Amino acid sequence: MSTAAPLPDNRRAKRNVTVLVAAQAILGAQMPMIFTTAGLAGQSLAPNPCWATLPISAAVLGSMLSATPMSAFMQRAGRRWGFVLGSMAGALGAAIGAAGLLYGQFWLFVLGALFTGVYMSGQGFYRFAATDTASDDFKPKAISYVMAGGLLSAIVGPQLVKVTSDAMVVPFLGTYLGVIAVNLIGMWLFAFLDIPKPPAPVKGAALVGRSRGQLLREPMIVVAIICATVSYALMNLVMTSTPLAVVGCGFQTSNAADIVSAHVLAMYAPSFFTGHLIARFGVEKIIGLGLVILAGAGAVALSGVELSHFFGALVLLGIGWNFAFIGGTTLLARAHSAAERGRIQGVNDAIVFGGVTVASLSSGQLMNCSGSDVETGWQLVNLAMLPFLVLAGGALIWLAMRPKTA
Repeated sequence: MSTAAPLPDNRRAKRNVTVLVAAQAILGAQMPMIFTTAGLAGQSLAPNPCWATLPISAAVLGSMLSATPMSAFMQRAGRRWGFVLGSMAGALGAAIGAAGLLYGQFWLFVLGALFTGVYMSGQGFYRFAATDTASDDFKPKAISYVMAGGLLSAIVGPQLVKVTSDAMVVPFLGTYLGVIAVNLIGMWLFAFLDIPKPPAPVKGAALVGRSRGQLLREPMIVVAIICATVSYALMNLVMTSTPLAVVGCGFQTSNAADIVSAHVLAMYAPSFFTGHLIARFGVEKIIGLGLVILAGAGAVALSGVELSHFFGALVLLGIGWNFAFIGGTTLLARAHSAAERGRIQGVNDAIVFGGVTVASLSSGQLMNCSGSDVETGWQLVNLAMLPFLVLAGGALIWLAMRPKTA
């Protein structure tokens, strides 16, 4: 008589997921704070309104540039010290940004945003760290739970903006001081992380696993990167312009903060069941559903500029990002071994945030410098989503149609 295989022990993985959920909730609060205020502060400091979103672009650029070095550092020193390094960079970036606001120096404000990108890069690896000690069945759920930690950050971050944005004579200075505090407090969470370092490579030994070039020729990895890049870039394209569009259409900064809060809630709330949906229906179908929902967000945004349109579009944008991005991350995690993670995860995030950098730069140009008024700029931002959704959808269909043995 055959004996059922024992269930995998995920106790260590669940402990690590708990720590990473808390980090996502507490440290992650700084991202909605920065994305709500950076464009508005940049608009007041920049010599040309076309460069209003340059601080956000600089943060994403910093994330892109630091993704591969951060991944390599974690491969050598471990996840814990990589995440601590990211938090320290976040505090430094906020301090430099605060100095830029205090002295009215746009270049200094942008420089601070570049260091913020190092924290952003580190936060991006929370989802990968959740899979390091998890069984194959638990991996998509672990990723989803960690992403769900962003729910608290979606509530706390925008509320902190409301409390701090006008707390000092210099607008938004209090917000950036708050970001410093969030980083210095939250970094202590990583003392409880229990993820072993990968074994150090033996000098002169043969490469374990595939090279970066070989990994980037793997169809599943290529499609995972395309879908993750498109979903994250389009989410950033629209979200970056949203505070500018909301205020430009006659509403208040507090309205913009509420819309960003609803958007970030929508980004992370589905994470409680996204992993279960992937396990039941398959990762390709969930990514496809996410791309369809992103298209729906663009359609709602193009239908009007009332607060209800902004709320509806940004909520759909968050849900679509969640399905497509978690799906892309799961697809990538299934396509490489533990020995290969330091090579491909950093390359993945460098490509993803490279796309996001281009999107955030384009957002300011489309919003402020391509249309005759705010409404026209907002329409151009949302129309720009279409060709990239077609690209990601085509790649996904191509992967689904490939023979399973290929």
